Amino acid sequence: MSAAKTARAGPPKPAVRHLEIDAAHAGQRLDNFLIGQLKGVPKTHIYRLVRKGEVRINKGRCRPDTRLAAGDVVRIPPVRTREAQARHLPGAAACENLEWLDTRVLYEDEALVAVDKPSGLAVHGGSGVSLGLIESLRRLRPHAPMLELVHRLDRDTSGCLLIAKKRSALTGLHAQLREGGVDKRYLALVSGAWSGKARSVEAALAKYQLASGERRVNVEDGGKESASRFTPRRVYRHGTLAATLVEIRLLTGRTHQARVHAAHIGHPIAGDDKYGDPAFNRATRALGLTRLFLHASTLRFRHPLSGAALALEAPLPAELSGLLERLVQPEIET
Repeated sequence: MSAAKTARAGPPKPAVRHLEIDAAHAGQRLDNFLIGQLKGVPKTHIYRLVRKGEVRINKGRCRPDTRLAAGDVVRIPPVRTREAQARHLPGAAACENLEWLDTRVLYEDEALVAVDKPSGLAVHGGSGVSLGLIESLRRLRPHAPMLELVHRLDRDTSGCLLIAKKRSALTGLHAQLREGGVDKRYLALVSGAWSGKARSVEAALAKYQLASGERRVNVEDGGKESASRFTPRRVYRHGTLAATLVEIRLLTGRTHQARVHAAHIGHPIAGDDKYGDPAFNRATRALGLTRLFLHASTLRFRHPLSGAALALEAPLPAELSGLLERLVQPEIET
């Protein structure tokens, strides 16, 4: 069922749309409705469209916080492709067939479920994403009394994600996270040939916001205490390209921690468009990498109800293991 009924058909090329609000969207704020309709368009641009009067309700000007009523007709102006281009979300498309999620379950019992999240799928809706993993799981299991995220993964990161099915499980796992009882390890391909053995990184992290509204994180005195441990697994050399597969153990759980700490020590992660090295990203893209090479590979913790030790592992996705295979193949001279 579509989100809204089309009141006036538009041509196939970008054009003005007039959408009639149905009962399911009655009472929703205009800005939230537009975010769902204009997937991938920055919020700042959406608010600018409303402010300039390009978005209208029943032919009249409106405010972002206007509540929609059934039968209202909302005018949505055409948005240029470069502004409307959404991120590639391979996981989101798969969630249209909700049974797909069952194939990603790593572990499940009466208290919790662990899922192997694909890269490109947000853990929850918002910021231009109408349907995330948790909303999809709730749709798949409408009779589940509770499904709540225990922790989060960045949209571009794949791997182990925990969801609680009971309040007691959620509070128990949160306690373990606060006390360092959850062992979280990631695999990442970083720029350069690693020198030496394992290395601990203790660098405080602080959030900030760009003028565009995008959130970033940097190393900053006075930020939140953050600690990671990097262990090299294999150094790769492919022509002039040098890269290292590392295991990253997060001792704290800050936003973008693995990515910022990796860049901080001079080994940014492949495919990182926020904190990475553009030249390294171009080189790995030429070898077929189309995503961030960061994968939550293992989780070790105590079961929140029984206390039994659990170790969960998500295999390296084919697109990442395939890149590693190409890195060890000799280049063909032409």
